Amino acid sequence: MKLSSIPQLYRDANRLTEIVMIMSKYGLAEWISKLQLELADSILKTANGDILSKYSFEERIRMVLTELGPTFIKLGQVLSTRPDLLGADLSDELKKLQSNVPADPPEYIKQTIEEELDAPIEDLFASLDLEAVASASIGQVHFGKLQTGEDIVIKVRHKGICPKIQEDLSILVSLAQLAERIPEFALYQPRATVEEFKRTLERELDFSWELRNIQTFSRNFSTNPKVKIPKAYGKYSTNKILTMEHIRGHKLTSRKELEEAGYDLKEVAVTGAKIFLEMIFSYGSFHADPHPGNFFLLDDNVVGLIDFGMVGRLSERLREDIEDMLMSLVHKDAASLTSSIIRVGEVPKHINTEDLSADITDFVAYYATQSLSEFDISGALNEMMEIIRRYHIVLPAQIGMLIKVLITLEGTSRYLDPDFSLIEVMKPFQQELVARRFSPDRYLKKLHRVYNDLSRVIEILPGQMLDITESVQKGDFYIPLDHQGLEPSVNRVVIGLVTSALFLGSALMLSLKAPPLWSSFIGGSALKDLSLFGSVGMLMSAYMGFRLLRAINRSGHLNREEKKPPFR
Repeated sequence: MKLSSIPQLYRDANRLTEIVMIMSKYGLAEWISKLQLELADSILKTANGDILSKYSFEERIRMVLTELGPTFIKLGQVLSTRPDLLGADLSDELKKLQSNVPADPPEYIKQTIEEELDAPIEDLFASLDLEAVASASIGQVHFGKLQTGEDIVIKVRHKGICPKIQEDLSILVSLAQLAERIPEFALYQPRATVEEFKRTLERELDFSWELRNIQTFSRNFSTNPKVKIPKAYGKYSTNKILTMEHIRGHKLTSRKELEEAGYDLKEVAVTGAKIFLEMIFSYGSFHADPHPGNFFLLDDNVVGLIDFGMVGRLSERLREDIEDMLMSLVHKDAASLTSSIIRVGEVPKHINTEDLSADITDFVAYYATQSLSEFDISGALNEMMEIIRRYHIVLPAQIGMLIKVLITLEGTSRYLDPDFSLIEVMKPFQQELVARRFSPDRYLKKLHRVYNDLSRVIEILPGQMLDITESVQKGDFYIPLDHQGLEPSVNRVVIGLVTSALFLGSALMLSLKAPPLWSSFIGGSALKDLSLFGSVGMLMSAYMGFRLLRAINRSGHLNREEKKPPFR
């Protein structure tokens, strides 16, 4: 171990101790509520003085993450997009996570902007308010004006936030590696989940990613007059600061105020939903946080969007898989939907496909009979996630994020229009989906991919066959075999053979009264004519046989057939 790593280990140990103490404090509350001890209730309280035991398990998890700070708040916000891992209740609770970090002083903001843009603030901006108007977990926001007169918003990364987050990420990676060794946790791929979270958070820390996202969405919707994406100023942006256009409009705070301001909320709800569905089905890249705080309403019912730090992207193959699932649901094809879920997700080896298919069939039968006006897409998606979670199927992170977006989008739209139906808005996209599925361009692209794959195979196959032939001729060609689970079976066979041999040998010694006999040691006993070694061997073989039968019974393969893994 390097001496330079000792301070880091010491810091990690201190932080890990803090994490364990906070988790223990909130974990004890459940026991206290069962014991009904008023004294203990008065000791364990939140930072605001509330008694912990009155909160539910999901609420206490949210409180733990809030108290642990920005990294864990972000972790909770990312995990809220994974109802397939956490379940609907905990996922919904984690959506409430908010971070109000104290703003950095004006001196730091001035110094950071001037260092990053390599010029005095007076030369860069006509005006800039160094007092933050808002402060979140990663950065804080300031209003200003360019020399050319445009109103701007500048987001500045918090001082010292990167080392703190990297320390927490290091601890999370270590905890995930430990969790991977526990079978119950390993099913949910903790290491892969933490690695995905790490990539997401590192991109959010780098404001140049958000700059690219804004520019991408601006290009995609440049011809749509009903959506307003803020203009990003790359000249005044770096990985620490982000400068963009200041959108002025009404936030979605009160329906009554919006109606009094003259907005047609039914039109706004449909427009907002169409924007997100176009992102998903037309471009495969979507804003991943459509809660009311990220919307502005402008004149003529134009919808403005902000905060592009978290963006979901669907590969062409994944988008086709999602389309397959939607088409299966539309056509009430439960078997096809089950196959799609198994193909897309990480499925346990011994999953019961018959039970899964039966649950999917019940799900499809219930929701396929609902009219469009009655269809509850949030309820349907949540129920589907519960089925997937029950069978320990892990979906790709982007699908989990997409499901969270659709659920949040429907909630935001119904806040504006209680009669809103997301399925109704999706109908034109379903027709577009069908047309795209059978379009010549799609098949030409597939043929092109197949041609490229075949070309590569034709190019490398002769050389590989030649290598194999030369290896065979030289006598150094071999095929390694890995027998999974064979060692315990071999051990049992060996123990069974030893036990049988010991039993037969002991039986022979007893029948032949092989010396020494018990009479040499015990006089007048009923055992006097028995062989000493024969009787001891018989007892040992009986004990070993009992242990062997018990081990086989515990493995679950004594009285029932072993379930075969599904063909995939």
